[in-house]
Amino acid sequence: MSRLAQTAGLTDIQREILATVRDFVDKEILPVATELEHRDEYPTQIVDGLKELGLFGLMIPEEYGGLGESLLTYALCVEEIARGWMSVSGIINTHFIVAYMLKQHGTEEQRATFLPRMAAGEVRGAFSMSEPALGSDVAAITSKGILDGDSYVLNGQKMWLTNGGTSSLVAVLCRSDEGHPEGTAAHKSMTTFLVEKEPGFGEVRPGLTIPGKIDKMGYKGVDTTELIMDGLRIPANRVLGGATGRGFYQMMDGVEVGRVNVAARGCGVAQRAFELGVSYAQQRHTFGKPIAQHQAIQFKLAEMATKVEAAHAMMVNAARKKDSGERNDLEAGMAKYLASEYCKEVVEDAFRIHGGYGFSKEYEIERLYREAPMLLIGEGTAEIQKMIIGRRLLEEYRFQG
Repeated sequence: MSRLAQTAGLTDIQREILATVRDFVDKEILPVATELEHRDEYPTQIVDGLKELGLFGLMIPEEYGGLGESLLTYALCVEEIARGWMSVSGIINTHFIVAYMLKQHGTEEQRATFLPRMAAGEVRGAFSMSEPALGSDVAAITSKGILDGDSYVLNGQKMWLTNGGTSSLVAVLCRSDEGHPEGTAAHKSMTTFLVEKEPGFGEVRPGLTIPGKIDKMGYKGVDTTELIMDGLRIPANRVLGGATGRGFYQMMDGVEVGRVNVAARGCGVAQRAFELGVSYAQQRHTFGKPIAQHQAIQFKLAEMATKVEAAHAMMVNAARKKDSGERNDLEAGMAKYLASEYCKEVVEDAFRIHGGYGFSKEYEIERLYREAPMLLIGEGTAEIQKMIIGRRLLEEYRFQG
């Protein structure tokens, strides 16, 4: 293990899991990540390896075939995987959010139907809130689910689905107005639908189309897609939790743990950027000595390492708070905000240390430089995190005048 970003108080099992994941990252992900990323190729062999390790079921209870581990264990594993290639951690994250939502909010029939197959990696999850005309304003969604006999008919267009093509189960948030009188707050008339589909692109079931991959600056390899519903018929027993009107709260619960995940990804990418920077600084010579011996570079390395440590500590704190059963939206928001911002800064500093070579695709830092910006947006922008943090602080420090 590296000397940075150590976590105190782990059990022997947690340390064993993390050592196994780190070994997998070093041997199976890092040697091929940049080549696959440049080709925008889905990492099938890597994903198969993660299935064998049981990581798709890491937090799924043992009674459903999972490992029953904590959010902290999961986040630390994600940190290691993102250190290898952030796209791979994204493949797991959306799957994990759907599994978490099923575990927390699903009916017993829904849990028994999906969780064992999700734990085995046979069913892959995707998570769908955003739409083309909105981002952070979730209450403004226009996709609708209308009750028709013993099923719902879904219409609308969704955006930015990670795993949109490779998934076989999508948690989709739609408006569902029946049973909610006119004037009901928007967030109280939303429902999460569990949509089963065939992996792939095009019409993947009657009424459901996955047009194709969105071409992105970074975060390649993983498939990011749109989702178009046109008369998509879903059985009523595929309403998450069995009752309408709860979708907004279910999704926000999923996003809350997802923010811990994004923080962990930021920590992993920042760690890798530091490793690349500190290694290159000791190999590159200028003015007769390694650039690591120049004070300007040492200052930069010191700042980078401090940011890695701070982000890791906040991420661990947020995960442990959630594991304790306490509300953690403040801690998760702070961790996501800090880790993503620090990740961007650490990656840029490593890029600067590489000088002109950092601009070359032959060097790994070029890939990280394109990947880091996604973390500033995913699971809520920095501005959204600040709104969450600010509101929670005002709750905690209410003025008693």
